[in-house]
Amino acid sequence: MSERRTLTSHLGDAPLTDTTTTGIDYRPVAVMPDVKVVKIGGQSVMDRGREAVFPILDEVVAAREAGVPILICAGGGTRARHIYAVASELEMPTGVLAALGSYVPRQNARMLQMLLASHGGLYIDTDDFEKLPLYIQLGCLPIMTGMPPFGYWEKRGPEGRVPPNRTDAGAFLSAEFLGAPRVIYIKDEDGLFTDDPKKNPDAVHIPRISAQELIARDLVDVVIERVCIDYLLRARAVREIQVVNGLVPGQVRAALAGEDVGSIIYHEG
Repeated sequence: MSERRTLTSHLGDAPLTDTTTTGIDYRPVAVMPDVKVVKIGGQSVMDRGREAVFPILDEVVAAREAGVPILICAGGGTRARHIYAVASELEMPTGVLAALGSYVPRQNARMLQMLLASHGGLYIDTDDFEKLPLYIQLGCLPIMTGMPPFGYWEKRGPEGRVPPNRTDAGAFLSAEFLGAPRVIYIKDEDGLFTDDPKKNPDAVHIPRISAQELIARDLVDVVIERVCIDYLLRARAVREIQVVNGLVPGQVRAALAGEDVGSIIYHEG
């Protein structure tokens, strides 16, 4: 009978359910830290059609031709919200909503790919994410859905059935994996405000704020999915979230050039 051997491992006897037993302090490898991860909003941009989308893509292409490596993540928009509403009324669990809601941003990503085809636009599935470095090195402009592939395994949020991890979260997680220090969200507002500026004309613009202070303020509207702010506090690579108004000419190109336009939410510490 052959002797049974045990490989020595720091986590070999760890239950992986106790946060005090792992004892590993590490800095993940930055896969592609120079990549600019950009999320194009669904309702704020895509649903507005040609008038909003084309100028933004022109600025993205200009930055890419200037040598800026870019990953585009597409949002869902009104159609995704409609799916969430119908599925919620039918009492579907959160995981079903997440699976159904993933179809719309995927459609938007495919439309963006067609619009950017002559500039190296390339649609990639989440299963092809590992090929992203090769695509960028070949000069492509990769485009993918912003929806993280949690699907039926999406956990329920603190209220309701709408999945908390949607396209904003997917863009953030992509940036964190790549090691990018900042993730850019293209919306139809000048960034973060003290309230929803579409509903409250007296809302005040917040150009820069820490994630810690933003959570403490507990604002009614924070322009991006709240889970992204929680992610920012735990992230190792992403240190800032930038929200810019894609309807203002030059904002997107300035953000891709590293300028602090719009609003910056940063990790304090």
